[in-house]
Amino acid sequence: MSQLFHVEQFGSAEQSSYRGRLAPSPTGYLHIGHARTFFAAFERASTAHGTLVLRIEDLDPDRCRAIYAKAAIEDLHWLGISWQEGPDVGGSYAPYAQSPRHNIYRTAWQKLLDSGFLYPCRCSRKDLAAALSAPHETQDPLDDEPIYPGTCRTLHAADSWSSASANQKPPAANWRFRVPDGEAVEFDDGNLGRQRLIAGKDFGDFLVWRRDGVPSYQLACVADDAQMRITEVVRGADLLKSTARQILLNRALGFTNPAWFHCGLVTDREGRRLAKRHDALSIRTLRERGLTPAEVLSGEMPEMENGIITERKQ
Repeated sequence: MSQLFHVEQFGSAEQSSYRGRLAPSPTGYLHIGHARTFFAAFERASTAHGTLVLRIEDLDPDRCRAIYAKAAIEDLHWLGISWQEGPDVGGSYAPYAQSPRHNIYRTAWQKLLDSGFLYPCRCSRKDLAAALSAPHETQDPLDDEPIYPGTCRTLHAADSWSSASANQKPPAANWRFRVPDGEAVEFDDGNLGRQRLIAGKDFGDFLVWRRDGVPSYQLACVADDAQMRITEVVRGADLLKSTARQILLNRALGFTNPAWFHCGLVTDREGRRLAKRHDALSIRTLRERGLTPAEVLSGEMPEMENGIITERKQ
């Protein structure tokens, strides 16, 4: 049996078998929100006397840049965060970047396909935009994927793929995971408490593989967390719906769920969620402006005017 599909039962977050992870995506410089979430992950791993893993999630070749991966490592070290496994220190589960791990993701895709969980989606971006524009104008701004209208749900794998093997690439199609409509996905969050999301209502059929040959965040994340024996996932509350999706993937692949801990989101002074487009609030910029790690992690937002920091704590 492939190592990918053998997952031992995990202990609690307080045991020394604790394994957490930092998983930055090098599509831009890390910002204050990343700093506080990653520091929370570091503190939880340290408190548990566990292992912290750094994994660079560089799946998208069009958006990821080596300069941002290098900057992430530098900025995390500047914040005082350290890890025991990662691309710069090695470890038993290398490689610690996703771009060289496609064979693991293809194996997971194949298992989902063989088990009947996937179907090919032929919708173009234009088709999806037209189908989603009116009913989803009020789409939850914290969600990372609109609810798919089900246009291709009646298609079967045989419509695009008749015989596959683990060493072959998925055919050029968007492959979606068919969610069990109406099923409640429930989990206990270590920070936010009991969570309950309804498949088909709060989230729909989601992508696991893109037609350009890139696996989705959802598939790569669960495959890597399982293979790296991650016992707790610490991340932002904007990924709560992704957790529900990943619970379904874990069940389909035979993986054991890790524990979950979702941190509150950091917003700017206008209440908008931070994104990498907020360059003025990137860790790199704040370092250059003279802020200390303690100030970046303090919870207070710098004073800004027209996107420029105007003053700082003394």
